[in-house]
This record gives sequence, C-alpha cells and structure tokens, in this order.
Amino acid sequence: MSDPLLEEPKPPKSVMRSLRNSFLTGLVVTGPIGITILLITWFIGLLDSWFTPLIPASFQPSEYLPFDVPGIGVILALLIVFIVGALTTNFFGRSLVKFGENLISQTPIAGTIYNALRQIFKAAVENGQRSFSQVVMIEYPRKDCWAVGFITNDIEGQIADIVGDETVSVFVPTTPNPTSGFLLFYPRKDVRVLDMTIEEGARLVISAGMTSQPDEEEGKS
Repeated sequence: MSDPLLEEPKPPKSVMRSLRNSFLTGLVVTGPIGITILLITWFIGLLDSWFTPLIPASFQPSEYLPFDVPGIGVILALLIVFIVGALTTNFFGRSLVKFGENLISQTPIAGTIYNALRQIFKAAVENGQRSFSQVVMIEYPRKDCWAVGFITNDIEGQIADIVGDETVSVFVPTTPNPTSGFLLFYPRKDVRVLDMTIEEGARLVISAGMTSQPDEEEGKS
C-alpha cells in the first residue's frame, strides 16, 4: 500500500482547466491557418503539376536556378484563362467556342457534366456578390421547425404562379458542408430576414450553431 505522504500532489483543477483552455484556444487559432496554408499549397502544387510541363525546358526557371519556383503553373493557368477570354470576345472566337460546346454537348455523359458545370460557372460569374443576398429563417422541413437559408433570387414565371405570391428562391445549406443543400421556393411573406451578414450566416451553418452573430458577441465581451 502506497504512502499518501510520498505521492506527488495532483495539480489543482484550475491549472488543468487553464492548460486545457490554452490548448483549445491555440487549436482554434492555428487550425484554420494551418489548413488554409495546406489547401493553398496543395492547389498551387496541383496547377504546377498540370501546367508547368507545358513550358519548354529552356524557359523553366528551374533550369537557371538551384531550386524550384512554385506558382509558375498558377501564373500560366491565369494567362491561359485570360487569353481564352480575350479570344472569345470576337466573332471568330465565339464561333469556335460555340462549335466546341456543341461537340461536347452531343457527347454522352461528358455533355451532361459540361452543361451543368457551365451553368454553375455562368451563374456565379454573372451574379457575383449577388449570389446570396440575405440570410433568412424559414419553416423547414415542417411547421414550427426553422432552418437557416440564403435568398438567391426573386422568382417569376411558372414557379411564382404555382406558389401564388411574390416568390423567392432560398438555398438551405447542410452542416457542416455548406456547398450542398436544398433549393426551396417560398412566398416572401413567409421568409424571416435575419440581421446577419452572409459571412456570419455561413459561419453559423459551418459551426453547427456553435457560433452565432460573432460581431454582437465580441461587442458584449
């Protein structure tokens, strides 16, 4: 049987709590930074692996420097996108792109994927910051059960005629992945607009409700 007098005293609970809080605070700060750096590094490496081989060996910086220069593929990718955009602004370029789109559209599977992606990119570029206009609360999936959503557009035509009122489209994202979700159509009168920015609404969804209107919380602290 051990002698209680010889046992090392346990650290006070306040010290353990302080260490735990310090670790969690450090995790909150360093985690997003580390993941962001990893994603950016991965993306740059991916583009470099795709586009750098297109550059003749005599023009690659690694031929003249004792180390690799990251980001050459990113610069080349941006240059290609810019050149393609410039070429398609004239009649010949538009005709060439139209021919290529028709060719891809007639290809099974590839045509379906291409058309879907084209609509997504076109909507994102044309709408810009107007893609999500307001953060709202709607009754979903049943009455008295509320969900956070984002108004994406005012709807007219057949859908508005069926709803029978001024209609808006609401995107209801899933947690914690806000890139997937449900597209719903609601009468504007049934939508409750929140005093919250799009960024705050996205944080609320991603955190599964663990953060809520951070600007107000910071003001209270």
